[in-house]
Amino acid sequence: MKVLVLNCGSSSLKCQLIDMEKNERIMKGHYDRIGGSRSSLRFNVRGNKENIEHPARNFEEAISYILRLLTREENKVIESLDEIGAVGHRIVHGGEKFKNSVIIDDEVINAIKDNIKLAPLHNPAGLAGITACRKLLPKVPMVAVFDTAFHQTMEEKAFIYQLPYKYYEDHKIRKYGFHGISHRYVAGRLAEITGKSNLKIINCHLGQGASLCAINAGKSIDTTMGLTPLAGVPMGTRCGDVDPSIIPTVMKLYDIKPDEMLKILNKESGAWGVSGVSTDFRDIEREAARGDERSILALESRAYIIAQYIAKFIVTLNGVDVITFAGGIGENGMEERERICNYLECFGIKLDKQKNLVRGEETCISTEDSKALIYIVPTNEEIIIARDAYELTK
Repeated sequence: MKVLVLNCGSSSLKCQLIDMEKNERIMKGHYDRIGGSRSSLRFNVRGNKENIEHPARNFEEAISYILRLLTREENKVIESLDEIGAVGHRIVHGGEKFKNSVIIDDEVINAIKDNIKLAPLHNPAGLAGITACRKLLPKVPMVAVFDTAFHQTMEEKAFIYQLPYKYYEDHKIRKYGFHGISHRYVAGRLAEITGKSNLKIINCHLGQGASLCAINAGKSIDTTMGLTPLAGVPMGTRCGDVDPSIIPTVMKLYDIKPDEMLKILNKESGAWGVSGVSTDFRDIEREAARGDERSILALESRAYIIAQYIAKFIVTLNGVDVITFAGGIGENGMEERERICNYLECFGIKLDKQKNLVRGEETCISTEDSKALIYIVPTNEEIIIARDAYELTK
């Protein structure tokens, strides 16, 4: 069976076509600026790469164009669309309703709509992808794979906020956590690598968005993101945890409205806000290496807070067997990993600096005498989505 995996963002679309029997990724695509006049697609078929400028006013037009490319004469990725046996959709927020992936029907669609209030930027995009596929591939079964589902194993003491309980009762205001598909992949992959399924893992998914997850025997025990992906450790443009009273204070000082304040917290804070250099960590690393004090501060402060959360999760798990790094920066950021691990030596957790000199490679980077293993595990959210779609529809 060939499974089409779709990950719809606010104005972008990531997609893959995976042959599950051959365990082969046939196609990988990334559509940018959907809805604008300069939409473009990076299209990769078995290593043959193209950059195509093609307008797409909405997700239906973007997905329709990708499907046309799959059957075009030039490379014949598939003979016909009938070869697509299932579509797997990444859906960010499933609320409390979805603890596992599910086949999409009208009830599931309505439940995703109900959770728009919890993910106003992400869930509408996921729904747009589902609607487009229902029209373009009407006979193909679809599966929703939720970013929040992995964290539904958290106990109430971990997810409840110390706010009036009626907020949870009336509106389900609680910690949900995100990056669950990535955290789930890393936990599963580490069990395969070590041959052990009962590991205590702290996974650091570090990219423009970042979250940590405490995992015990393959189950999420706690995580850093909260009701929304804004909480937890500092990110590329998101602030992470701050004193809540800062928000109304700044709003009064600068006469800022709520929507503008949310934009500042989500789009103008984090490493970009402190450094003032760029939203790209590579640029900030470059300036830090040149001695720029604010860039150094942004990176050191972020590493310090991530290390503090690792220490917190050691308490949560009553120990730790493995610390893992995933995500774009976790997998490629040698400097970031070293900065974080320098703070962990008080636990006897030691990074081998020579082994750490790798990018994007699945490998152990701890010293022989480290009290816990340290691994780089490049994440693969798409294969999790494809496997769930395959298992639920085959």
